[in-house]
Amino acid sequence: MKLLNSTLFAGLIFFSSQLPAQTSTNAKMNQFVSSLMQKMTLDEKIGQLNLLTPGGGVATGAVVSTDVEKKIKAGNVGGLFGVIGADKIRKAQEIAVNQSRLKIPLLFGSDVIHGHKTTFPIPLGLSCSWDIALIERSARIAATEATADGLNWAFSPMVDIARDPRWGRIAEGAGEDAYLGSLIAKAIVRGYQGDDLSKNNTLMACVKHYALYGAAEAGRDYSTTDMSHLKMYEEYLPPYKAAVEAGVGSVMSSFNEVDGIPATANKFLMTDVLRKQWGFKGFIVTDYTSINEMTAHGIGDEKGRGDLQAVSALALNAGIDMDMVGEGFLTTLKKSLQEGRVTQKQIDDACRRILEAKYKLGLFTDPFLYADESRMSRDILTPDTRQAAREIATHSFVLLKNNNQTLPLKKSGTIALVGPLANDKRNMLGTWSVSGDWQKSVSVMEGIKNAGTGMNVIYAKGANISDDSLLVARTNVFGTEIEKDSRTAEQMISEAVDAAGKADVVVAVVGEAADMTGEASSRSDIGLPSSQKNLLNALFRTGKPVVVVLFNGRPMTLAWENQYATSILDVWFGGTEAGNAIADVLFGNYNPSGKLTTSFPQNVGQIPIYYNHKNTGRPFNGETFSKFKSNYLDVSNDPVYPFGYGLSYTNFTYGNLSLSKSQMTAGEPIEAKITVSNTGNYDGEETVQLYIRDVVGSVTRPVKELKGFQKIFLRKGESKEVTFKITVNDLKFYNRDLKYVYEPGDFVVFVGGNSRDVKEARFTLR
Repeated sequence: MKLLNSTLFAGLIFFSSQLPAQTSTNAKMNQFVSSLMQKMTLDEKIGQLNLLTPGGGVATGAVVSTDVEKKIKAGNVGGLFGVIGADKIRKAQEIAVNQSRLKIPLLFGSDVIHGHKTTFPIPLGLSCSWDIALIERSARIAATEATADGLNWAFSPMVDIARDPRWGRIAEGAGEDAYLGSLIAKAIVRGYQGDDLSKNNTLMACVKHYALYGAAEAGRDYSTTDMSHLKMYEEYLPPYKAAVEAGVGSVMSSFNEVDGIPATANKFLMTDVLRKQWGFKGFIVTDYTSINEMTAHGIGDEKGRGDLQAVSALALNAGIDMDMVGEGFLTTLKKSLQEGRVTQKQIDDACRRILEAKYKLGLFTDPFLYADESRMSRDILTPDTRQAAREIATHSFVLLKNNNQTLPLKKSGTIALVGPLANDKRNMLGTWSVSGDWQKSVSVMEGIKNAGTGMNVIYAKGANISDDSLLVARTNVFGTEIEKDSRTAEQMISEAVDAAGKADVVVAVVGEAADMTGEASSRSDIGLPSSQKNLLNALFRTGKPVVVVLFNGRPMTLAWENQYATSILDVWFGGTEAGNAIADVLFGNYNPSGKLTTSFPQNVGQIPIYYNHKNTGRPFNGETFSKFKSNYLDVSNDPVYPFGYGLSYTNFTYGNLSLSKSQMTAGEPIEAKITVSNTGNYDGEETVQLYIRDVVGSVTRPVKELKGFQKIFLRKGESKEVTFKITVNDLKFYNRDLKYVYEPGDFVVFVGGNSRDVKEARFTLR
């Protein structure tokens, strides 16, 4: 028997030392919950499975609950969402603990997606920081704010892998890669939940949307998902599993079907994988009315019944614990129990899991733990949180192009600041900022003025975000995000061209409105609207350098813009401090270090496009067209910008990649080393990325897979040797039997600043 290494031995000692305390805590919780459940009627148990949203709150669906206060008093409600504010939540909680028979406190949840009142960049933007500690910090701040506002449950993180930028909810996730997505999932769970859920500043996380929601056909929200189990386990499930490993308290089911069964009724997902394979102990909540929506899916039981009672029974049988808004559980489970469609144990198990969550949150000790009104003024939208938002936003921006070192801008001369988003506050926060106040956000114009430079700024709107009245109406459902100017397009463009003529450089702030991405915001055309393209075309023709500042919630088709713009800075939707953060980067107070977590296609015909694709039997490896190869007649296979791509104001040079040995065994890791040098004129950060290819496997393997990265800071002229340790765990994959294995054979190691531009070396696993 091999001796344990010291790290493993120490870990086992630590783990075993925690067991008595953990066992004692669990025993107390079990005793308390069991005692409480013995006092509960069947109706009260079913009531705990009921999550409602009262009118006047923040609803995220088409249905609003009725008679909420009456149902709380009757013990028919387990939690509420859409109620924000410690004062309001205290009043609702008082009804539950003072006027219901058993005084069971309520859960209070909300969509805390990328910050609370202090709004951070959209999650897709945050992921482009490749800074796990920074992302965790953003979640910790969000938890502090949300709990100060009375909340104890966040419907976040969203960890759906997405490779189709037509899908609007790609904005809410971490991109196309399961490895990076898994690290981010764990970071956000840690940030929300901390090390003790019973503290008044920690928040129960809810990983969503389980499962495969990001693989919707045609990029159309709520659409069908269909894939092999091999692809599912290898490429889509890992981030959900990572969240479970991080101790996430709850899981939300997705709207889509998997294997022909809606996720909310899918026992394979909810019980076989989530509970049995992964050991998840928390509770599962549906998405908004997803039980009710199963009737439209056409799913039913073996007797052909597909009404609300039937689908509610299917959901409980699958492993669902809590019904969001639809009240199918509340109104049908008692009858289904009488008819033998569900069991008492299933109802009891679901009730127990929800009561356990409340116990872990400390609500039975103090139902008003999260209703401290004094914290609302002390912990929400403070100078410190705004400063953090500004810093985090700068790290999320990705420099896509920078000809002639146009950026950073000189702090002298004249800037023509043009574009429909240049003097806009409404769209700074981005989608799913339900608690953010856009009026407290900082516009790009304000940010540039706040920079205190000696530059003269000439502003011209130049264009509307869109002139398409149908698109405008559909985007403005939640308020006016696209405001149409009274002037004609020609008049606005003329004003912008005049401004450009008087300037040394043009900063064109263009892109999408906030809710052109997000839920139910899929687009078939993911390019800039024609109104903005016409503006850019006129600006390009002036001959002045044009710096494009791009707001977007998805990868866009930017082949034309990339050809003609002098510089392009992707700022996603930067949040509360967007304008100040953009100015920090434009003027060089911060050197951009963001790297893309999604591939940007040349056109929608390339979708889905992602870096870790398979090779095929007729791979196209050349730069020119070749018949009978896997390529297109009209465009190359390449994206405009590959996964992992992002420029800096300085230059980073990679030396040769070396491996510590060419032969590897299971118990002996190898090291990959490379020297990275800052050969430019600025200090800067670089994300050094490690990819591996398994050349031959018992199932075909991708052309490369991300297996590690390090974000390093190098001063001008500095070099650093970067080392990656490669173990057999980095070589594992799911085989045809869905076993997680490694196999002997040849491997290629790639290291570089993105997935395309890499140095490589080879080794063999014996």
